[in-house]
Amino acid sequence: MVKHLTITCSDMIHDIKLSCQIPEVVEAIASQKIIAQAAKEAGIQIEKAELQQEGDKLRLEKKLIKAKDTWEWLKKHHLSLDEFEELIYNQVLSNKLANHLFSTHVEKFFYQHQLEYLSAATYEVILEDRDLALELFFEIEEDEISFSDIARQYIQTPELRRAGGYQGVRRRHEFRPEIAAAVFAATPPQILKPITTPKGVYLIWVEEIIQPQLDDELRQQIISDLFSDWLKQQITSMDIVIELDTDINNLQSQDEVQKQV
Repeated sequence: MVKHLTITCSDMIHDIKLSCQIPEVVEAIASQKIIAQAAKEAGIQIEKAELQQEGDKLRLEKKLIKAKDTWEWLKKHHLSLDEFEELIYNQVLSNKLANHLFSTHVEKFFYQHQLEYLSAATYEVILEDRDLALELFFEIEEDEISFSDIARQYIQTPELRRAGGYQGVRRRHEFRPEIAAAVFAATPPQILKPITTPKGVYLIWVEEIIQPQLDDELRQQIISDLFSDWLKQQITSMDIVIELDTDINNLQSQDEVQKQV
């Protein structure tokens, strides 16, 4: 026997309230309204080719290869074709406004904050005993043991152990503050003296410090970051009135009419 469950708009709004997601929803709505108004004032126009390009990009990201895949994705997210096009339009508008406002500020911002974009390739082992960490540190300095030997012996996670404790390439903000200070003061390749944190005692091998390059990817990231900060400032400066109860009452009335029909 097939069971049916009806979920109304008022149900969804009520759930959003109970899950404490209203602030995020309000911020998203306010952001889109601010973007639309600012783009209008700036005289920004959207070309069909730009919409097509962004649509193709979105379909690629979501792996919507066939038309059937797209329709199933739209159904899953309760989007009409018009709403899908609106979603794409809003993204293009946001990107164009961000570039309009901040593309000329990228170089200055980059050079003023260049240290923040330094990155480092590191290997880590986290120990519980500082005395053991110090002992291993001195053994490495005396070439009595290698860092990879320590990783194989003391790292419990199989994947991380097989990688020798390799953490990848990370920027300064991705490290704990007390670790970042030591890592970016190192002269690679170098083993750092054990660093004690609430999580444990870190034994770190700094393989390389990578100087930042202002390529296209970083340029767009800086524009995006500046744009996000600008949006937050705009939202903070506004007196936003939320007529949620009225909206719910209207939705409930609509639900009743649908039930009667």
